[in-house]
Amino acid sequence: MTTTADRFHALHAGPDVLVLPNAWDAASAALMEDAGARAVATSSAAVAWGRGYADGDALPVSVLIDVVAGIARVIKVPLTADIEGGYTDDLPTLAETIKAVVGAGAVGVNLEDGLRDPTLHARKVETARTAAGQAGVNLFINARTDVYLKGLAGGEAALAETLRRAALYAEAGASGIFVPMPVEEDLLSKLAAGIALPVNAMGRPGMPSASRLARLGVRRLSSATGPFRAAYGAMLAATRTYLEDGDTTGFAASGKDLPDLNDRFG
Repeated sequence: MTTTADRFHALHAGPDVLVLPNAWDAASAALMEDAGARAVATSSAAVAWGRGYADGDALPVSVLIDVVAGIARVIKVPLTADIEGGYTDDLPTLAETIKAVVGAGAVGVNLEDGLRDPTLHARKVETARTAAGQAGVNLFINARTDVYLKGLAGGEAALAETLRRAALYAEAGASGIFVPMPVEEDLLSKLAAGIALPVNAMGRPGMPSASRLARLGVRRLSSATGPFRAAYGAMLAATRTYLEDGDTTGFAASGKDLPDLNDRFG
């Protein structure tokens, strides 16, 4: 029987790019599914901000699990959760977190190396794979490497280090490799050619279209905090207008196409 996890893995097989919107709560995820998303991801930063925490392993795991469970309850498409660096470097604790995330309904995770030793991150990927297997889920582990995002190297050295880390994480049991920051076609092509697993790019200004990314060999595109910024940016602008003179036209304009969420969740 094909499971939701199997379906999610299959979405990375091409030939087109899996275009993933990043949600932060049940309502945003439901609207993304209704808009046609084939799967939904969470954004760790957006989830943290939505719950009043800073991004960067500050979110309590209990809050993360609550968000994942709330989203999984209202969507039918596969859900993948951004769990930052796992909120710990203690491997047994990470294993329990993975089991809890899977138990809440996620069939994929993003797990980032950040400034950590890549050897440690490989052990964390291996731990996540084992824990998910014990939970009976073929978890899609999207191992994120932050060589470009954190500026850990430049030029050809950055490419070489990214490819080295990708191979290390693949050997540890990763399902895909996430390389945030690059938008240049030549670099994206080199990354896709040099990494054996599906490559995930992060949507940023200057990023090629999804159809172009597919031709370059990229298999997944994430919106990151874009949807959160769009939603809250519109709310902030409309609120400022409202506070100036009680003018609610900004709210009306921004919300005119919002469906009846009572009906959606009823």
